[in-house]
Amino acid sequence: MTPLDLDSTLAALAEPTRRRVVDYLRRGPRRAGELADHFRVSAPAMSRHLRVLRKSGLVEERGLDEDARVRVYRLRAEPFHELEVWLEQIASFWQTQLIAFKAHAEKHAAKRARRK
Repeated sequence: MTPLDLDSTLAALAEPTRRRVVDYLRRGPRRAGELADHFRVSAPAMSRHLRVLRKSGLVEERGLDEDARVRVYRLRAEPFHELEVWLEQIASFWQTQLIAFKAHAEKHAAKRARRK
């Protein structure tokens, strides 16, 4: 994941409504109107949220074969896998820090115990 992709992903997910839309889309693809109704927001407001999610690559839109005017939105797996890899790297860093802190604390505890 490039820094720009990560920035775009995190910026899109920073807004609570967009995070809720992503969470809702985990259950399956939805039409924009369904999303607006579910979240009780206007169609233009939902359209703006979906535009941000599309530009970040988190969701994709497709037309229905039977009615090209209807747009269906679904999650894309790739950006979430890339985000997961980045988060695992951050978690690994903190795990290393915690292991080092534990070793440091145990070393000092052993020194104090020997002094007594």
